[in-house]
Amino acid sequence: MIKLWRWYQKCLEIHPVKTQVISSAVIWGFGDIAAQTITHHSTIRKQRSQQQNFDENKEFKINWRRVATTSLFGFGFVGPVGHFWYEGLDRFMRLRLQYQPKSLRFVATKVAVDGLLFGPLDLLVFFTYMGFSTGKSVDQVKEDVKRDFLPALILEGGIWPIVQVVNFRYVPVRYQLLYVNFFCLLDSSFLSWLEQQQDAPWKQFFKSIPEVKEIKGQGE
Repeated sequence: MIKLWRWYQKCLEIHPVKTQVISSAVIWGFGDIAAQTITHHSTIRKQRSQQQNFDENKEFKINWRRVATTSLFGFGFVGPVGHFWYEGLDRFMRLRLQYQPKSLRFVATKVAVDGLLFGPLDLLVFFTYMGFSTGKSVDQVKEDVKRDFLPALILEGGIWPIVQVVNFRYVPVRYQLLYVNFFCLLDSSFLSWLEQQQDAPWKQFFKSIPEVKEIKGQGE
């Protein structure tokens, strides 16, 4: 394990962007495999509880095309964009705003900017990309984004700020994307699972929030 870590450090030093891109692709691919596994077993439990007819001995087969698609998202977006995002955000805070590194103001501002800019962008690109990659039309992708974006943003909004406080306070900049990618193993599982849930009943609550605001606005 120590040798593997040293090898990674050496690769990161010589080829920082390439190393981040490849590691992101691998992690997001594993995340989708986990998501497919979770979805498969949760479907079986749901069918069993509802006493529906199903083949319990049916072999679980991984959708490798979906794994490759998700892995490409890590390769083409998370890796390169994440690398320059964390490097650029750190330089902006230190050199332009001249905040003291590791200070409360430094960490809090980073967490806020990351949550308000990169987080929503990441979700928007993910759901848009996954929609087009499956051959959906522009209108279908728009509906998918409307269905999945807000639930993901709200649910992840309670977790990622905590993750990023630790990241920006204790992790060196060059390892921040790697740190985030370990959590992305869970996050990619969650996003893939969320996307596979399609029009699940629990999502209707989140879809109703904009409608309620619109009704209130018309009433005023």
